[in-house]
Amino acid sequence: MSDDAPSALGRALYSGILAYMALDGFKNNDKRVAVAEEKGVPAPEVLVPFVTGMLFVANLGILLWKYPRASAGALIVFFLGTTPSIHNFWTMEGQQRQSNKINFLKNLALIGGAIVLLEQAEESSDA
Repeated sequence: MSDDAPSALGRALYSGILAYMALDGFKNNDKRVAVAEEKGVPAPEVLVPFVTGMLFVANLGILLWKYPRASAGALIVFFLGTTPSIHNFWTMEGQQRQSNKINFLKNLALIGGAIVLLEQAEESSDA
């Protein structure tokens, strides 16, 4: 991927959202552990901070375009692992259903972005 202005701006915008998500995750770790525990996630007191850290580190890799394939891959794993188990809106009603549906769809868009970045990383490594 080139470091032209549109590519750098796109990565910065994408990374800004991921950084916000990770920092919010660290800030609200206890709440997120409780939600994960309620959803049946095994060892949530370990896994929640671990995957939040993975999100943060992968985000830095995308922003700085260092180890971009590993970073994009980690983001895909993060979102595929957390999205359906935490934002399972199809089991909910009312406002809770709507809020989780929005977060589920947002995460699908972020997975799409990570897939595009993975492809770009592969192309730049082939060049």
